Amino acid sequence: LVESWSFLDTAESNFRPLVVIELAKGTKEETIEWFTKRIVDKKANGGAQLLVKPLVTENEVENIYLVGASHLRLLLGAEAVGLVKECSDNSMRTFTYSSRKTFKHYADDNHDFLTMAECQYIIKHELENLRAKEEKMIPGYPQAKLYPGKSVVRRLLTSGILVQIFPLHDREELKKLSHSWYGRVKIGYQPLDDIRCYFGETIALYFGFLEYFTFALIPMAVIGIPYYVFAWEDYDKYVMFATFNLLWSTVILEVWKRMCAILTYRWGTLLMKRQFEEPRPGFHGVLGINPVTGREEPMYSSIKRQLRIYLVSLPFVCLCLYFSLYVMMIYFDLEQWALDYHKENESNFSSLMLYVPSIIYAVVIEIMNLIYRYAAEFLTSWENHRLESSYQNHLILKVLVFNFLNCFASLFYIAFVMFDMKLLRQSLATLLITSQILNQFAESLLPYWLQKRYNRRMKKRMCSTKTDMDLSLAEQVNMEKEMGTYLGTFDDYLELFLQFGYVSLFSCVYPLAAVFAVLNNITEIYSDALKMCRVYKRPFAEPTANIGVWQLAFETMSVISVVTNCILIGMSPEVDALFPDSKMDLVLTVALVEHLLLAIKFIMAFVIPDKPRDIQMKLAKLEFESLEALKQQVRAFQMQLHFVLIHH
Repeated sequence: LVESWSFLDTAESNFRPLVVIELAKGTKEETIEWFTKRIVDKKANGGAQLLVKPLVTENEVENIYLVGASHLRLLLGAEAVGLVKECSDNSMRTFTYSSRKTFKHYADDNHDFLTMAECQYIIKHELENLRAKEEKMIPGYPQAKLYPGKSVVRRLLTSGILVQIFPLHDREELKKLSHSWYGRVKIGYQPLDDIRCYFGETIALYFGFLEYFTFALIPMAVIGIPYYVFAWEDYDKYVMFATFNLLWSTVILEVWKRMCAILTYRWGTLLMKRQFEEPRPGFHGVLGINPVTGREEPMYSSIKRQLRIYLVSLPFVCLCLYFSLYVMMIYFDLEQWALDYHKENESNFSSLMLYVPSIIYAVVIEIMNLIYRYAAEFLTSWENHRLESSYQNHLILKVLVFNFLNCFASLFYIAFVMFDMKLLRQSLATLLITSQILNQFAESLLPYWLQKRYNRRMKKRMCSTKTDMDLSLAEQVNMEKEMGTYLGTFDDYLELFLQFGYVSLFSCVYPLAAVFAVLNNITEIYSDALKMCRVYKRPFAEPTANIGVWQLAFETMSVISVVTNCILIGMSPEVDALFPDSKMDLVLTVALVEHLLLAIKFIMAFVIPDKPRDIQMKLAKLEFESLEALKQQVRAFQMQLHFVLIHH
């Protein structure tokens, strides 16, 4: 690989812009010159060996630069990041430039061997790996300090010199994808492979999970309708429904692991080696030597971080949880007022008023979730986590705990303190439907409408100054740079997680929850697809092998649902009548059934393999071949050493 770099020419006549770099207005010339030189410089000199071209509009150079790379450079970059591609024998292997001809669809003149998303991911990787050498500061900005090994792009971002880096849309490919994905209403599967080629594995996996979860909800919805119609107050019949629900929640999560393995093996990310994590951009501290890499980088005491977590973050989260419970009690006061009003008036208007407190509370819940999310992000950033994975895990934990209590505390209170099943059913239905409507509006419809308004204004302004063909690219860049930034799949998974809670936690009380979830998810697929293609900038592809910590979150929710459903059934009058003499016997029986169901659940999780047999065999074969190749290299080295020793 190292030898190949020396033959790589940075000049290429057929320049294809892949990534956009926007610098702050008024950025000093010496800074721009230094940064662009580092981008085009050879790898041996510490550069990225990429191609850069300034964006020119009306003969004026803006502080926007287009970055591309030669075909050879991208192939060498694919090896550097460890991309896995399909070989001619249908096996999946890590791409190497030396063995490029053994890979399926490879040809020296085939520039589509790497997808555009993969090319943009490679460029992002190379830009992020531009590191300071002897520079002590960014030229032109003495306050922006550098040290050997520091990521240049990260320092430019934190200093405010670099505004943003984003990948360009491919308008032709986007048009094709939009048509096959959401352009027409159809009953069928999403084009997940096309989504993966355009947006990368993380986003494709989210849409794969959304589709899978929607299909998995259909049996629950189909069974739930007759239960709702014919067995509204008959809790005996709900025992079967709740038992089915609990087994269903286990099976779908285990089968998803298998589906996930099939998809990520086909996409090559199941085999990708985990890269060494660099410090996140917002991490700061006193310069020191990293004992693992031996490089100079900021160091921050873990004791200080723990103190910040336990003395500030934890009390703040507890205070927010208390406030959430306080708001919940206000909601119950409103509920009582609506009930009293209805008893006094007994009119159609008073009947409608019974739903008003729940609707207001559902809106307040969404607002509180949003405000808390910003507070959680600020706190987690202030805790100063070194790695992005650590930052994400702490943020997810904070948000999940608050969202769980905020969304479900009132339902638990109604069920286990007030023992009012009718109010529980009404509250569950109102919270579920209201939150779904609000999420659809806030996540997709409002951003889409605002973006459409901006695009119309932009097109009018650009058309009046259009002079040549090159302006179409300038128009595209200027429109895309003003689009919103997609912040990742966090909110999308969180919405599905809360929906899973509404469906599984109190399934024996409101069987129609699954029906509303299915209807919401069908529209969610289309609205999220529209959002990705029309509302937000194209995000960089992020290789991933699974849905990460969300798998654990969903599994935890399914365990909690076993406990809640068992207690709800145990509280029913029919079950209570079976134990007229001793309530302790009832409690022990419910606990025994709950433990048995949990045991069945964990046995099923153990029995169902996470990966299909054929994929297990392919992975084992690859591991064996890599060990054999390593042995051959060792033998070859030993023979060379033996040969040298004999001649000496």
